[in-house]
Amino acid sequence: MEFCEENDGVRITFKRATKDELEMLVKTRIEVLRAANKLDENVDMKDVEENSRIYYNKALDDGIHVAYLVFHDEAFVGAGGVSFFQVLPTYDNPTGCKAYIMNMYTRPEYRRRGIAYKVLNLLVNEAKERGISHISLEATEDGRPLYEKYGFVGMMDEMQLCSSH
Repeated sequence: MEFCEENDGVRITFKRATKDELEMLVKTRIEVLRAANKLDENVDMKDVEENSRIYYNKALDDGIHVAYLVFHDEAFVGAGGVSFFQVLPTYDNPTGCKAYIMNMYTRPEYRRRGIAYKVLNLLVNEAKERGISHISLEATEDGRPLYEKYGFVGMMDEMQLCSSH
């Protein structure tokens, strides 16, 4: 699926990724991680790159990941993805189906044009079409206002075990 929109006089293309875009997905994943974690080009990302390639290859086949790539002409300007997974059913989630939005990114020169909001909307709608209402994500400080505007709220009960234990 691919569609275009005029955005501030610029033609922006939103493309649902397939395995044909595998290398582009891997490349953008590394770009997103470098930007989000403020990593320079000297940081070795070979393992992350290879494992991302393996993940995308299988997850796209299995239908448990949907990604969108955003372009201005042929130039990459943004991305976003959603992974679907199953946990034990709970009272408030009797199916146990969940969605996790990740890899949201817009290049700085294209920000504040509604591109990320559009990608987020596509991903949320994908989850809702699958009957999934439990949708979560991690937010950077820059991304938090977008997610709050969309209706996401902070989670208070979730915890994470640090790798030092």
